[in-house]
Amino acid sequence: MYKISRQKNGINDSALEIKDLSILKICIMITMGIIALYIGGKWTVDGAVSLAKAAGISEYVISLTIVAVGTSLPELITSIVSIQKKDVDLAVGNIVGSNILNIFLILGISAIINPIKIPLYGIADLIILLSVTLVLFLCMFVGKKHELERWQGGLFLVFYAAYVYYLFARG
Repeated sequence: MYKISRQKNGINDSALEIKDLSILKICIMITMGIIALYIGGKWTVDGAVSLAKAAGISEYVISLTIVAVGTSLPELITSIVSIQKKDVDLAVGNIVGSNILNIFLILGISAIINPIKIPLYGIADLIILLSVTLVLFLCMFVGKKHELERWQGGLFLVFYAAYVYYLFARG
């Protein structure tokens, strides 16, 4: 990765600053990061539950909207920066990889810790997810092959707005 980044951006060795950290400091930083992640996750969940109760909205709808957007913002920013730097592979890999990780690893670990009962209305959400994924797949072959065009991106934003409307209408 170092070689690729150097070749792609013209960075030379003298421009790189490499910090030499002790194993103890690295372990402390990782531990602090995990603790901060846990506390941030707890605050997010508790805040979403409080918000849902105060607004009279189900926790499920809050999790599919506010919590989902909040947890997806890092992927969104990473993808935008990658696309601006013309590194489309990183943007697509980030989005696809994040979704695969969330569905397989996160959902799998969560279900191992405590079985997850999917509500009946959750099946409709899964069908919508599969349908929109199919539309994305089809978009790869419409217009410019293997390229998501602006109008198609706009279409997905309309899909998302319609889905959020559907969630609030459904209750």
